[in-house]
Amino acid sequence: MSEYQNWLLTEETHTATLTLNRPEAMNNLTAETLYELRDISAYLRPRKNVWVVIVQGRGDHFSTGMDVSVIRGRADQPEPANREYLLGLQQCLDDFEALEKPTIAKLHGFCIGGGLILALCCDFRIASQRTIFSLPEVKLGLPVLWGTQRLTRVAGVAAAKEMVLLGKRFKASAAQACGLLHQVVPPDELDKTVAALAAKFQRLPPRTVGIAKRIIHSGYNLSTRDSQNLELDALAELLDSPDLQEAIESYSEKRRPQFTGD
Repeated sequence: MSEYQNWLLTEETHTATLTLNRPEAMNNLTAETLYELRDISAYLRPRKNVWVVIVQGRGDHFSTGMDVSVIRGRADQPEPANREYLLGLQQCLDDFEALEKPTIAKLHGFCIGGGLILALCCDFRIASQRTIFSLPEVKLGLPVLWGTQRLTRVAGVAAAKEMVLLGKRFKASAAQACGLLHQVVPPDELDKTVAALAAKFQRLPPRTVGIAKRIIHSGYNLSTRDSQNLELDALAELLDSPDLQEAIESYSEKRRPQFTGD
């Protein structure tokens, strides 16, 4: 187990579990929490033995969002310094989102503000039926930091306006209805549902999965031709992959492939 001040990181059977470890503060996020997330992303990025990442919160909640310390005392700082500070924190989330490994958010309790933004940085979101969501920043006189466009791209403009401009709380069923969640399950089934999804990636070629994720993220804002070029580049990159050869041979031999991550 690798331990950080604000996170616990464990690895087992190609799965890394990243646990937000601030239960006494309802897993709220500080600047230090995000800087550690950046460091963890840098650690996980080259780890060939990690094929999938689960993100969860320790205790009763996933996360209640940003601690007031993130912006407390910044009002008297010059605008360029504040922009640089906030950009640095944004980059921490961007680095995690860009990991070329599938990421799964396991959500329970409160998933609020920055906690929801962290969940939106994951590729898959599975929640307990009892999870409560909210983006309350507008009630504090703030815009949604680092997440307005993430939310809009997932939920659409109409739903994003309702969530952001009203700042109201909503249940997991409403979050699933607007596309924020991939699955909603009873609380006692959350662990096994997330584990079952993670297990699916243990049977897939991780390098290919990571490159496919890169194509989806990078190609989203490109023209059709440019996004197709990304696919061509990916195929060229994978043609000499042992896992590609294993996939072809196992298909011909009618057996389950044994991937290595190469």
